[in-house]
Amino acid sequence: MKTLGFLGVAHIHTPSFVNRINERPDEFRVKAVWDDQPERARIAAAHLNNCSVSDVAAIVGDDEIDAVVVCSETALHRELIEAAAAARKDMFVEKPLGIKACDAYAMRKAIDEAGVVFQIGHFMRGYPAYRFIKQLVDDGTLGAITRIRHSNVHPGAITGLFDAGNGWYDDGWLWMTDLEKSGVGGFGDLGAHSLDVLMWLMGDVLSVTAQMDSLLGKYPCDEYGEGMLRFANGAIGTLAAGWVDLLRPQEILVSGTAGVAYVDNDKLYVKSDNLPGADGGEWTDLPTALPHAFELFLDALVGKDVPLISAKEAADRTAVMEALYQAAESNTWVQPQRS
Repeated sequence: MKTLGFLGVAHIHTPSFVNRINERPDEFRVKAVWDDQPERARIAAAHLNNCSVSDVAAIVGDDEIDAVVVCSETALHRELIEAAAAARKDMFVEKPLGIKACDAYAMRKAIDEAGVVFQIGHFMRGYPAYRFIKQLVDDGTLGAITRIRHSNVHPGAITGLFDAGNGWYDDGWLWMTDLEKSGVGGFGDLGAHSLDVLMWLMGDVLSVTAQMDSLLGKYPCDEYGEGMLRFANGAIGTLAAGWVDLLRPQEILVSGTAGVAYVDNDKLYVKSDNLPGADGGEWTDLPTALPHAFELFLDALVGKDVPLISAKEAADRTAVMEALYQAAESNTWVQPQRS
């Protein structure tokens, strides 16, 4: 039995993580919940049948607690993660790792030096179609990749997803629209997942530019945007993300000198003479899906050999996202900060 603690329960995915823990009662228990808003901690603790605490030290200083789940406002991540790392607590951190690259790389250093199990909340790598596309890229089936695109959108700003009254708390998830607390709006919130997929497939980013806007003006942040990325391998990438789209028909496209693969309405299509049968039609022979990123973290805690995302990868993605926002503000190309 592994014992967990929550450092923050503000994130919109907190209820899902709580449910996942509750579905594995023979393996995990949550001893305590902390949040900078005590009422949030009390509400979340009630869903876990445990107690809330008023001090972070009550969790990181508790030798019975093996690991922590960090679901606080992003602006609080550094102090919580550094405290957890100093206490040698394994940790799951909801994305993004940080708002600024300098903070993200400081967290990466603390995590790596502590030698703890780490996972962040990027979950799209486990999709069967994406796993197969990764194989096609890595084994050269598509040739040299020249162009890649990913889109991650939903209608949250249209439907009022973050509004007071939604979810567990009286103020809903409105902190996610407050740039002082979240660091990003719709583009960065959903674009973080797109960026993880793009960098997982293509590697390091040399420079970026972007445009963002808030056409509806419902929230005090960007609601949508488009980014362009130059990768070290020569590929040019584009990233679409935001809270103002009703559908996401074509979520990913990877084009190379010897083939193309794309997902349209949840179906994968592949064209390449290097892959028998890949004539441009639907491709259905896919790997199995991996569990959600949080489930992989829980699996790792009980000793299973599962793929996790490193602290370096998480910090690199924060650096590129910060550069995208800087590029949109300055209307220029920006080079991401390096560790």
